[in-house]
Amino acid sequence: MHYKLQFSLYKRNFKQPLKTSHGIWDVRKGIILQLTSKTGKIGLGEIAPLSWFGSETLSEALDFCHQLPKEITKETIFSIPDNLPSCKFGFESAWENFQQVQVEEKEELSKNFYSALLPGGEAALEIWQQLWQEGYRTFKWKIGVDKIKTELEIFQQLVKELPTEINLRLDANGGLIFEEAKQWLEICENLKIIEFIEQPLSVDKFPEMLELSNSYSTSIALDESVANLRKMQQYYQQGWREIFVIKPAIFGSRRELHNFCKNHSIDAVFSSVFETNIGRKAGLKLATELQPNLIKNRAFGFGITQFFDENREN
Repeated sequence: MHYKLQFSLYKRNFKQPLKTSHGIWDVRKGIILQLTSKTGKIGLGEIAPLSWFGSETLSEALDFCHQLPKEITKETIFSIPDNLPSCKFGFESAWENFQQVQVEEKEELSKNFYSALLPGGEAALEIWQQLWQEGYRTFKWKIGVDKIKTELEIFQQLVKELPTEINLRLDANGGLIFEEAKQWLEICENLKIIEFIEQPLSVDKFPEMLELSNSYSTSIALDESVANLRKMQQYYQQGWREIFVIKPAIFGSRRELHNFCKNHSIDAVFSSVFETNIGRKAGLKLATELQPNLIKNRAFGFGITQFFDENREN
């Protein structure tokens, strides 16, 4: 079957620029895909690249879309090369839309199934109560952004304020050096509130992260290190048995990820890349399907809608 292809670029401004160890992020850009069958049935998908995380660039994704014919086949969709993981996910998601009856969706899960991203720095102290009232019970806070002394002071205050039933994830985005990572892990060692520290060291420091993993009881999650399925397979083979962070929108083929999770016992967290509602629904659908195959039932890292004024598609 042939599908008519249409695509358009979108831009969404963050309410406040997002500060991470990779830099400042103020605008989310991506591509909305529309496939239309001969009978007029429509399938939507989203390409939401994150090039500093290891995916293709937005320009590369656009170039790929522009070189495709106006009508494409299933064979085209499932032969997209691995170096275009966001394109693979976006086109496969659009095609998946044709395979199911479209129904009016309610809120997919209650808020306690999501992890809410707190703003960096002291702003986290101001907003967590609002998110708690909304029903969130898992929070993520960025570290490795400011000086470690400043962050540890804010962290100590945050830990004092948060209810004991909260799960707190600390995300360094690879921004710590080895001694700083040890310092954080030592402080977190006896804090039951800490679920894990995410990507403490840069992607070229896997042996050091494996050493930290074996030295402390606080769990460590790989994120940037496993930006796509190939990298996750690589580190699984090298002995990583702690947490993998899977960002569906940049991870690559939905089918191949399904197969890997069915054949391997892994501990994983599914997470957003600040996609629109189209990519969010596709990511959550995949996460929900794969969750029964995972070692633990962890909150999905999709609690990010508060970072935009509206959750529009384009």
